Amino acid sequence: MFNTGMVGYPEALTDPSYRGQVLCFTYPLIGNYGVPSYGEVDEHGLPLHFESNRIQVSGLIIHELCVKPHHWASRRTLHEWLAEEGVPGIAGVDTRRLTKKLREHGVMMGALHVAEEASPEKAFKALERAPRYGELNYVEEVTVKKPIEYPGPGPRIALLDCGVKAGILRALLTRGLSVVRLPYDASVDEVLSYEPRGVLISNGPGNPVKCEATIKTVKGLFELGLPMLGICLGNQIMSLALGGRTYKLKYGHRGQNKPCVDLDTGLCYVTSQNHGYAVDPSSLEDTGLHVWFLNADDRTVEGVKHGSRPCLAVQFHPEARPGPYDTDWVFDLFLKAVEAGHYA
Repeated sequence: MFNTGMVGYPEALTDPSYRGQVLCFTYPLIGNYGVPSYGEVDEHGLPLHFESNRIQVSGLIIHELCVKPHHWASRRTLHEWLAEEGVPGIAGVDTRRLTKKLREHGVMMGALHVAEEASPEKAFKALERAPRYGELNYVEEVTVKKPIEYPGPGPRIALLDCGVKAGILRALLTRGLSVVRLPYDASVDEVLSYEPRGVLISNGPGNPVKCEATIKTVKGLFELGLPMLGICLGNQIMSLALGGRTYKLKYGHRGQNKPCVDLDTGLCYVTSQNHGYAVDPSSLEDTGLHVWFLNADDRTVEGVKHGSRPCLAVQFHPEARPGPYDTDWVFDLFLKAVEAGHYA
């Protein structure tokens, strides 16, 4: 898969939504500001420069590698970082030409063969044996194994962790919310045991229909009337839980400059995105959901909102990380719904 962002490779490589993918950057020079330390954290204990505590991609493809980065936060080179975590990478590739192929043919399986002598035959055989991306539940690999609590002075939010980015947690905590981070397959009773005032369904990797337990839980929580916010994969899960359908996009949306139109106001926002599936708008007719945001480029669904319940979801990333903060107000809208128990 490709990403069109000009900056933000530390965040992109540690984004759990990229789990199991070989990532190709279209921007020609990568690594020019090095890699910071995992040890630098904010007041909430969250990593300052990364979206998780490890590289999540399975491989990296770039055009040119900067071998002598210059930046005050740099502690190692991109090459050193990849080598330390055992992630293969390749440079010297015409990534824009590769991206054109991906845009023409859609997402494809790929393999990076690391050896003293290249063997295309071995690489193709390994590729033939590999399971298809949409067949695996990568969320199981990136969710927390047990609940983690982040105390705060405000109302408690239950976060169903399908591979949540640190930026989303930070957006909640900086608003004073208390957050309990739960495994993606937490049951309705487990969620309710923390007496949350609202629920957030996070981003994550892979095919949303594989998150059967999350879909079941979200359906149960919706019936109880809890305010909910879905982000990225969470948008798809909420739609599935209420009776909608999803489908695989030909090449997905991954970058920091994706325009989305708010159908309630007519305003267009520039957003950060990373997803390969989308909600089928024709499937929402009897769900109570209506399309809230549309992608200005291809008219795909970028957000849904319920007509009478405090439930909303966006396909893009309002926390940016990396990217523009145009839609940061989505978290404020959710907070108002949590405090009021309905749309404010």
